[in-house]
Amino acid sequence: MKFKLSMFSLDLPESRIANKPASEREDAKLMIVHKKSGKIEHKSVSDLKDFFVEGDVVVLNNTKVFPARLHANKEKTGAMIEVFLLRELDKENRVWDVLVDPARKIRIGNKLFFGENDDLIAEVIDNTTSRGRTLRFLFDGTHEEFKESISALGEMPIPKHLGRSANTMDNERYQTVYAKHEGAVSAPSAGLHFSKILMKQLELKGIEFAETTLHVGLGTFQPIMVEDLSKHRMDSEEIIIPERAAHQINTAKSQGKRICAVGTTVMRTLESSVSTKNETLPYEGWTNIFLFPPHNYRIANCMLTNFHLPQSALMMQVAAFSGLELLKKAYKEAIKKKYNFHTYGDAMLII
Repeated sequence: MKFKLSMFSLDLPESRIANKPASEREDAKLMIVHKKSGKIEHKSVSDLKDFFVEGDVVVLNNTKVFPARLHANKEKTGAMIEVFLLRELDKENRVWDVLVDPARKIRIGNKLFFGENDDLIAEVIDNTTSRGRTLRFLFDGTHEEFKESISALGEMPIPKHLGRSANTMDNERYQTVYAKHEGAVSAPSAGLHFSKILMKQLELKGIEFAETTLHVGLGTFQPIMVEDLSKHRMDSEEIIIPERAAHQINTAKSQGKRICAVGTTVMRTLESSVSTKNETLPYEGWTNIFLFPPHNYRIANCMLTNFHLPQSALMMQVAAFSGLELLKKAYKEAIKKKYNFHTYGDAMLII
């Protein structure tokens, strides 16, 4: 069966897209979806520990979101320009790949001034896409001082669909409690449900945490513009699978334990480095893998994920794991039961 974009349509009321998180991380709703039977249960994220036993492995994405959204004034005109940092291209020379809005006002050679006192200055040195530009920041201090300036001037890059600017709450809640390695411009949303208390409860039951890294870029959330999904191309994202994580996963797999991928980013990471024996291989590099039905997942046998927007690459990745018909059934049930969707929404455990 050939899967097409139109097969992932769903009538999702706008009221079901959350614009703020639950009061506490583990207070979010949790839907349990049983792949074999099709049974659906309704729980809370705080009940997550009840579905794992000693020796199971929960695989996390420990990327850390940085304050990637900045605002600048264009030289001479003073026009306000939003600059969204995507990727550092040259650490020594402070060269970054960015998105600018409005893009039509920015040309090569333009200078942009950040902060009330022009604390930071950048020069446009290249055009990369219709919206993208390459900037060289003019900064004389150390790289650490430069990153401190970015942190002071930038704001957390919460999705624009939330309809508001980032606030102090987002500084904490748009970040997982286990975030370590800075590099993401979007949070791995399934991981946002874990509190330190919940992680300790899982740990006390003998559940292991295996840490991987995928620095989430905006490409994951770009709309799919082709009906034939095989023609869609994902942007590359940097991933790391440490030896320790690979060993934890492979040991659990050999023992028939549950291996739970927390989110689509972990699924993509694990599926990007698999041996011919269907074991996880340590890896450090890039991936542009796009997972959609009828992909056969080779590592994880369990998945924790949020409820994603219709026709998104994220929904397709989940459908490849659960089966499209079961996922659509679960989504319709979620709408009926008033679950929240997207970044700050509720969670689904597929077992």
